Amino acid sequence: MKIPTYDQMMNPLIQALRELGGSGSVSEIYEETIKILDLPDEILEIPHENKEGSMSEVAYRLAWTRTYLRKYGILENSARGIWAFTPTGQDVREVDPSDVVKKVRELIAKEKITKGGGKKEIVSEDDSVDETEDIEDWRIKLQNILVNMKPDAFERLVQRLLRESGFIQVEVTGRSGDGGIDGKGIYRIKLGVKTEIIKVESVTIDNDWFLRI
Repeated sequence: MKIPTYDQMMNPLIQALRELGGSGSVSEIYEETIKILDLPDEILEIPHENKEGSMSEVAYRLAWTRTYLRKYGILENSARGIWAFTPTGQDVREVDPSDVVKKVRELIAKEKITKGGGKKEIVSEDDSVDETEDIEDWRIKLQNILVNMKPDAFERLVQRLLRESGFIQVEVTGRSGDGGIDGKGIYRIKLGVKTEIIKVESVTIDNDWFLRI
């Protein structure tokens, strides 16, 4: 059996991310993807460039898979290393790998041509806004979005928030009747790891909306 190429792992990775609820850490995505591909240990243990101590060749190629799907516009990653679908990628079930490769390579070529040709934008004092008012308006808009969010979207949001907070192996175990969800996850602490049982619900107090965890 040959090691899958990075483009051959695109659709399995998309499927894996959906199985994880729409977001996941690099390790979670790796584990779920190799489970879908059903790769044997002898393939998973091959090191990149046959150098001992380096990452596996599968992990190396999967990193390129993530990069191509990000540049294609259906994945995004945060500063904490959590990967998720972009708004464009939410409804994508599979891609044409050859189309992804073609468009991303065209994009990279254009970036090389235009690199360094951008102009700095000058912002004058007249362009400033009332910061306090702007923040309040932002909070109201966000609250309206969250209150009217569909249950499956709320579930994906909570999983993403928990992963961004440092939880790994986040799993939804059930949905409560109060508009919340029940789940579990592992949180890393200095002395090791700690398994946490998680309950998340939406609460309205004095017309203010909160997530209670």
